[in-house]
Amino acid sequence: MKQVFVKDIAQHLGEEICLKGWVRNIRHSGKLVFIILRDGTGEIQSVAFKPDLEEETFERAKRLTLESSLILTGIAKPHQKLENQFELAISGVDVFQLAEEYPIGKKEHGPDFLLSNRHLWIRSSKQWAILRIRHTVYYAICEYLNNNSFFRFDSPILTPNACEGTTTLFDLEYFDEGKAYLSQSGQLYLETGIMSLGRVYDFGPVFRAERSKTRKHLTEFWMMDAEAAWVEHDENMQIQEELIRLVIRTVLDKCDSELDILERDKVALRAADAPFKRMTHYETIEYLRAKGSEITHGSDLGAQDEAMLTEDSPVPVFIERWPKEIKAFYMKRDPLDPNLVLGNDLIAPEGFGEIIGGSQREDDHDLLLARMEAEKMPIADYQWFLDLRKYGSVPHSGFGIGLERLVTWMSGIHHIRETIPFPRMIYRIYP
Repeated sequence: MKQVFVKDIAQHLGEEICLKGWVRNIRHSGKLVFIILRDGTGEIQSVAFKPDLEEETFERAKRLTLESSLILTGIAKPHQKLENQFELAISGVDVFQLAEEYPIGKKEHGPDFLLSNRHLWIRSSKQWAILRIRHTVYYAICEYLNNNSFFRFDSPILTPNACEGTTTLFDLEYFDEGKAYLSQSGQLYLETGIMSLGRVYDFGPVFRAERSKTRKHLTEFWMMDAEAAWVEHDENMQIQEELIRLVIRTVLDKCDSELDILERDKVALRAADAPFKRMTHYETIEYLRAKGSEITHGSDLGAQDEAMLTEDSPVPVFIERWPKEIKAFYMKRDPLDPNLVLGNDLIAPEGFGEIIGGSQREDDHDLLLARMEAEKMPIADYQWFLDLRKYGSVPHSGFGIGLERLVTWMSGIHHIRETIPFPRMIYRIYP
């Protein structure tokens, strides 16, 4: 008999079909057993009616436990009470494994218990919805890049040096070569790719050994970094805006039921798909101080400042032209003010904070070398990076998106730890 996925039930009404999955919930009512079956693509109510079944089949249905794996056969029908929903009139029950008492019940569990049982917690409806949104966000990002002449260019995870500083690196011994480090970002390696492919991106895990316990931090997370030749500051921000707006539209289009499960404010999410605001760093500080913040010029923004910045804005806000002292050595100086860099952060509304950091990169060999020497960087270790400015240097820009932070915003959830299958934090590496 043909196996059908729950998501495709509407195409098989009136047919006898086979569903394979797990018991989400079960309840008995006299001659009826109601089984909520989930199969990864969705959930469906399946009804065992005693007069229509052999005694053994009905008793098998009654003995089912939460998360038992099974195969159900039956007739697909419109739901008797709910419009545009369906159910299965069961004719057969084949139990593959009768699950033991499931440790995650309907009662409230604390975060430590749930994280210790993350391997089971990911089966819950809300975690299922978040992980499906993650999948959608990932492919929407790739869709935009693939359709706009970017090529996948995988940067290494093991690196001989740091991208930005060495204080937050995980290190290890690399055979007889001395220290190696887990990558913080693929950006520097991506810059080599633009000289070959023009526009490139990578998408993979990166690592930050920050001793931070905030709700927005993980020690291992997924980052998309993109670099593009012949793209300057304003066009770089335009690319970022187009990409994020495509992500918003894709999530709203493909994840409607998942957003409902999470009780996400879809009106607010839809409102963010409009032209983004742009403010200089100076304008941002002035705006925040007028609203009561004690932030000073030349400072980076904290989480409260980011939330305050967007509390009256339905759309994300670009903060551009930052003081050079608080941004990385590779960012190009603003030709109108050499104390500023042509960099940007993109701050999401509703208090979700920074989701993108980007900049135009310094393309002048001598200027970049002077900055690296001023910062006492080991020039020999970065000679390959400097070489890019000696052999056909061009104006170029790039940006990075933290996947989990973007998924947190799309999902409307509070803590980033729920947006990755197995979160790694300073106090947790199990399971």
